[in-house]
Amino acid sequence: MIAKTSVIYPNVKIGENAEIQDFCIIGSPFIGYKNEETIIGKNAIIRSHTVIYAGNKIGDNFQTGNKANIRELNVIGNNVSIGTLSVIEHHIIIEDDVRIHSQAFVPEYSHLKKSCWLGPNVVLTNAKFPKHPDAKEELQGPVIEENAKIGANATILPGIIVGKNSLVGAGSVVTADVPDNAIVAGVPSKELRKIHY
Repeated sequence: MIAKTSVIYPNVKIGENAEIQDFCIIGSPFIGYKNEETIIGKNAIIRSHTVIYAGNKIGDNFQTGNKANIRELNVIGNNVSIGTLSVIEHHIIIEDDVRIHSQAFVPEYSHLKKSCWLGPNVVLTNAKFPKHPDAKEELQGPVIEENAKIGANATILPGIIVGKNSLVGAGSVVTADVPDNAIVAGVPSKELRKIHY
């Protein structure tokens, strides 16, 4: 079902059983657009006022909250959820089973690996020296490894690797790589203990 108030640009393929709610824009061209195909898999639920730019490749069972903004040329796996008012920039990889809560920010060149979880208002960053003449050439998004969990209002600095199964406490500022299976918290974050499975 595609709402009559939504705009679907040419070169968009939407899988069966998709629900595109009111006032969504799918396949919006971007600067430098070269007719890149936009693909959204089966069983998607795209909630009202969401904008998905052209060139995204999105798997099955994708969901957004209201007013999510997803820029161009991302690769997004199956069973991914992106919450209300979250912003996903361009050239990002989001693997299967990732959950991004409301009002999160994910900058270009980030990599979110399978089953990781971003809480509300999490901010990932990618510019070590904003406004520097070479800033655009040196952007480096964080890597959030498999099953890592980032608590609400945490900030992850550019190029940081948050290890597998780790937990970042709410409100933390992560300035150094987080080991696998670690719990970190604070400003700047420090390791509190290991998670034992």
